[in-house]
Amino acid sequence: MSLSVTCCGTGTPIVVLHGWGMNANIWQPVVPTLSEHFQLYCVDLPGFGDSVWSSENDVSLESFIEQIMPALPPRFHLLGWSLGGLIATQIALTHSDRVMSLTTVASSPHFVESSDWAGIKPTILEQFQQQLDSNFKKTIERFLAIQAMGSEDAREQVKQVKQLIFTKPMPDQGVLKQSLAILQTADLRRQLPDIEVPFNRFYGRLDSLVPERAIDDISALAPQSKAVVFTKSAHAPFISEPERFVSELLKVVEN
Repeated sequence: MSLSVTCCGTGTPIVVLHGWGMNANIWQPVVPTLSEHFQLYCVDLPGFGDSVWSSENDVSLESFIEQIMPALPPRFHLLGWSLGGLIATQIALTHSDRVMSLTTVASSPHFVESSDWAGIKPTILEQFQQQLDSNFKKTIERFLAIQAMGSEDAREQVKQVKQLIFTKPMPDQGVLKQSLAILQTADLRRQLPDIEVPFNRFYGRLDSLVPERAIDDISALAPQSKAVVFTKSAHAPFISEPERFVSELLKVVEN
């Protein structure tokens, strides 16, 4: 099978989707606890980790979804981090009959900063695109450093994440570049009010990629959703505050 999905635990299914440049190993800090409460499906997105890119179409939210959905259970809770949150949001919009709830983590319907929107500075993403051609492992390492920036144990977090993700194959370089372009261009802001399933949003107060000042703007676009802020976390609250992360998830997702 071209898509790598690791399943563990028993109970109601919950599908977890990782972010750009990563793989399913990133969830290891919370896998043991989550699998006590759910049947956990950890997906390597197509082109990342042990999953190969098998679509004939260009890399897009839609082409990710067409490859993922056949491998998932009939109905499931959905948890997506960063780019994975963007993909999860699109799944909730297009497959609401299969999604029991949506929880996004350190994610945004539109990642790029503009005059009226808080996000990642366009120049940072452009630099990543240029650097991918010369040394894409170093580019991912730099991205990890930016993700952890601001958290109390940033250096230790980067070391931990490297150990987790670099045990699997490096991402397909073409998919890596084109999925970075998704972060640069995707905009689901107008569609957020159309999400019909229970919708929860987790954020890190110290996150520089999805800044805290974006939270209220996203809340205004999705008044039907609930926001939780992890005060000691940057871009990966499930790594910096794993116990609280699971506790907050269990409050909003029925198992």
